[in-house]
Amino acid sequence: MNPFKQWRNETLAKKMVEFLPTCGYNAYYAQDAAEAKAKILELVPKGSSVAMGGSVTLGDMAIVDVFRGEDYKFFERFNVSGYDEQYQVYRQSFLADYLVTGTNALTKKGELVNVDSSGNRVAGMILGPENVVIVCSVNKIVDDIDEALKRIKKIAPMNCRRLNHQTPCAESGECEDCQIQARMCNYTGIIHNGRKHPGRYSIIVVAEELGF
Repeated sequence: MNPFKQWRNETLAKKMVEFLPTCGYNAYYAQDAAEAKAKILELVPKGSSVAMGGSVTLGDMAIVDVFRGEDYKFFERFNVSGYDEQYQVYRQSFLADYLVTGTNALTKKGELVNVDSSGNRVAGMILGPENVVIVCSVNKIVDDIDEALKRIKKIAPMNCRRLNHQTPCAESGECEDCQIQARMCNYTGIIHNGRKHPGRYSIIVVAEELGF
């Protein structure tokens, strides 16, 4: 990476880690994806039950393979026979000890902004598992909620194409505000702070550009 861009990313990530505790979050700095993965495994004790949100960043880390192992009880939502079975896993996973997920955007005021297809991630982040571990790479940090929503709309076509959703944006490459059942952008969640349940949220800010 360009050394000046790397410096900028590291500086921004460290500023967010310093600021986020004032919003009621636990915050941790990670230099790269490998450090972020190690921090996740440090925060989630062996023997815990674990749910996951869909995340390109976490997928690239192969963290799901660890949670599928014998050291954890994993709510398997990826290798299922169809959406009906997946939906039942979504419901059951609200009782997990930990939710491990990425985020679509994190504002400089400490707001977590996410848009879901089924709502399991945004609902779980708001009121679900007792502990929520969020990985946020530096490219997800935005100025405010408006910028967060614009960012999400920009990356949505890539997610639709990745997940083979038959939506207009998966063909055109830009949001068409489609009104069909296959639409991915159905539920929007904004977490303004972590003060209601102190210590529930742990945000790992990664000084590396990951995911979409």
